[in-house]
Amino acid sequence: MVNSEQSLPFVSVVMPIRNEEKAISRSLLAALNQDYPANLLEVVIADGMSEDRTREVIQGIADVDGRVRVVDNQKRIMASGFNTGLEHAKGDVIVMMGGHSEMAPDFVSVCTSALLEDRAKCVGGTIETICSTGVGRAIALAMTSTFGVGDCAFRTGTKERKFVDTVAFGAYTRDAFSLVGKLDEEFVRAQDCEFNYRLRKRGAEIMFVPELLTRYFSRASLHTLWRQYYGYGFWKARIMQKHSRQMRPRHFVPAAFVLALFVSALLAPFSFFGQLMFGAVAGSYLIANLAASVLAVRNGDWKLFPLLPIAFSILHISYGLGFLCCLIKYWNSWGDRSIASSTTQEAPATQS
Repeated sequence: MVNSEQSLPFVSVVMPIRNEEKAISRSLLAALNQDYPANLLEVVIADGMSEDRTREVIQGIADVDGRVRVVDNQKRIMASGFNTGLEHAKGDVIVMMGGHSEMAPDFVSVCTSALLEDRAKCVGGTIETICSTGVGRAIALAMTSTFGVGDCAFRTGTKERKFVDTVAFGAYTRDAFSLVGKLDEEFVRAQDCEFNYRLRKRGAEIMFVPELLTRYFSRASLHTLWRQYYGYGFWKARIMQKHSRQMRPRHFVPAAFVLALFVSALLAPFSFFGQLMFGAVAGSYLIANLAASVLAVRNGDWKLFPLLPIAFSILHISYGLGFLCCLIKYWNSWGDRSIASSTTQEAPATQS
């Protein structure tokens, strides 16, 4: 235990979810089975009007554990779900957790200790990305590779605590929300990145704590991976439109690659320069992709090698295409202006 029970904060785990019949039991039980005083912990589930047996599964657990509460998320997206859950949460510490995730048994103890010891308003840790299928394992491996996701500490890992731009599945002090407000419900994805930028803009610190562990169950098909990362790229571009200083060079690389590939492919039939450009862009990417795939499986399962180049390509091309499509679709929405409410499309109300 990190401290005497009298000095420990009350913790609310807020979980926005939708149609998570297969995963919610695992995620919810992990949140409840913490080595933290049971009377200082609650789980608030914001259900995005699930159409499967999600509510039934949750109710079965709630019937034997009164720390579970369910609220309706009428808008069915993650940001509105979290905001609704936050309104009902009693905690001095708020944990933002997703339906495809499973927190380690000491997650709450570690995050509360870090928040008490350090000057951060938010802490987050390492994500262990896993999946049971062959395609899913290849996707998980790609998502933990520097080539796949860049220098993202919570995905690729680091051994030391450090202040960072953002974390996934963060634990926040209650006053962080008093400082900058709630999640921006314009964003279907990347809501936490946008919120964390606003938090840092107000002078607050976000700390990466490597011993803070969460297991994330990755997408099990290439199709769903494409949709996921297309959405990440699309909404990252919208973040850039509202908060240009939030961006880092790595955020532009996939879009620059897709644009160069598209332009060179258009020029190739008409000019030798276009052919050279296309060969250079596609060839250099292919070499880098294959090299990264070899490095990723060198100490692991070589059976995944044929799938890794495909997974890497989907990560980069879908993200880059989503980024460019957002810039085209909302070319006149620069600045801190919200785009039309019609863009709040239905999406799984879970952080993933």
